[in-house]
Amino acid sequence: MNDQTSQQNKVCKHEAGAIVPVINRNKCEGKADCEVVCPKDVFIMDILPKSERSTLSLIGKLKGMAHGWQQAFMPNIDACEGCGLCVSACPENAITLKKR
Repeated sequence: MNDQTSQQNKVCKHEAGAIVPVINRNKCEGKADCEVVCPKDVFIMDILPKSERSTLSLIGKLKGMAHGWQQAFMPNIDACEGCGLCVSACPENAITLKKR
């Protein structure tokens, strides 16, 4: 086991899927810091669908337009072990963790 894998195993201590990230769409600017730090490949960057944009606040819409609607998505959310690295890495404080 390499040092990076060993460190990730120490940080990620919850059962996969028990604790999951929640993204605040009004804050996310799609900078991909969460994607980079996640040891379980939970996140990808993609374009927020038009159908979801209408629920954003005015500030969220302005941020969305400014960043090309790029945001974080979690196609592998069940792999999350709640390490919190994504929460710490997000410069917009757009991610929180919750129990499932």
